Amino acid sequence: MDPDNFKDYAKDMAEYITTYLENIRDRRVLPTVEPGYLKPLLPSEAPQTPEQWKDIMADIERVIMPGVTHWHSPKFHAYFPTAQSYPAILADMLSGAIACIGFTWIASPACTELEVVMLDWLGKMLDLPKEFLACSGGKGGGVIQGTASEATLVALLGAKAKKIRQIKEQHPDWTDNEIVNKLVAYCSCQAHSSVERAGLLGGVKFKQLEVDEKYRLRGDTLAEAIQKDKEQGLIPFYAVATLGTTVCCAFDCLDEMGVVANREGIWLHVDAAYAGSSFICPEFRYLMNGIEMADSFNFNPHKWMLVNFDCSAMWLKDPTYVINAFNVDPLYLKHDMQGSAPDYRHWQIPLGRRFRALKLWFVLRLYGIENLQKFIRSHIAQAHEFEAMVRSDPRFEIVSEVLMGLVCFRLKGSNELNETLLKRINGAGNIHLVPSKINDMYFLRFAICSRFSESKDIQYSWKEIKLRVNEVLEEQSISK
Repeated sequence: MDPDNFKDYAKDMAEYITTYLENIRDRRVLPTVEPGYLKPLLPSEAPQTPEQWKDIMADIERVIMPGVTHWHSPKFHAYFPTAQSYPAILADMLSGAIACIGFTWIASPACTELEVVMLDWLGKMLDLPKEFLACSGGKGGGVIQGTASEATLVALLGAKAKKIRQIKEQHPDWTDNEIVNKLVAYCSCQAHSSVERAGLLGGVKFKQLEVDEKYRLRGDTLAEAIQKDKEQGLIPFYAVATLGTTVCCAFDCLDEMGVVANREGIWLHVDAAYAGSSFICPEFRYLMNGIEMADSFNFNPHKWMLVNFDCSAMWLKDPTYVINAFNVDPLYLKHDMQGSAPDYRHWQIPLGRRFRALKLWFVLRLYGIENLQKFIRSHIAQAHEFEAMVRSDPRFEIVSEVLMGLVCFRLKGSNELNETLLKRINGAGNIHLVPSKINDMYFLRFAICSRFSESKDIQYSWKEIKLRVNEVLEEQSISK
């Protein structure tokens, strides 16, 4: 492919992408293929000679699109959103062209320095305490991780290293293994599975604590668990406060947990993977009250802030413990400017890293804070619109308070009835939802996901749900 070919093909691809996205409503949101559908559509071996571009473009529709679940369709209401926008796509093109691996400052100074500045911009947009920002002149700073799962694990490993060091100062004769066997961490029973997984990968005990009637972890519950464990000779060292749980978008009581964590000298990490984007809007920041008591904070612009995956923003008040925990310094990675700027390889699990700050830079500049706020508010307004329609139908009930762009609801009746309803909805393929469960109560999650979503799409989805409910209830009535 020569430069002229590239320009022509890039134009073709840009045309295809815009046509796909601007007409995504017309596509069935769920594919109808079966596992193994793709293999028969391709040759058994790679081509020996170059193929034609037009044939590759044709195969996108023939081979790929039949097996795509259209996450950016306004009819997609599963999971949580994954963000996407034209500015971010353009930035990823440039990142792919520069193709640097920014593990140290010298490996590509712009890669590191833009990330430092973008995390300060973003932190100021959220009104994070200055202790988290590099521009404050203190120890704090931000880093872009691949996912919130990585951020939770990185924070845990930093907390683990910090606590081992503290205990060894008090008990020099204790070995690392003796200390690690006593370490215990805490989270809500509603926390994401990646939190529990961080404990498994970190080799420490993780206790899932009960929540209140609003599915929030409270400070007194954390304090009680810590006291019991200390009496058993365990060493509490880490707690995760979730702001916007995956199950039902509940918000742990960060202000209460912060008081306990600070008093007990344990690391408090805040996982706001989905809901953190809403904190760019001042009216939602009350949900992060107590953030000044946290040691680390994470949210995913790649979920709800129009920045394509992967871009998980993490801030640490004192990254020293993380850096020390990950510091392996071979000669071939050393450079003369070490210490003058971050070497982000010490802030993360992998060595390599893409130029991810570019897409954050493009999105913030081409949208501006006001338009990003407008986008977040529109999704939350659509969620409340859907909530009102659900409440207007006496056959349904709302499961949890609607605070963000997620509505948890169910058909009054048995779990089996709701399972049947969900199978019918997804089987029709016109919209897509996923279920969740709290205390053996099965319910449906309706997430506002697409940046193309409008009121008419919410009304369409509600009509589709009512249609499937009528079918299920009619069949149930006949079977009786």
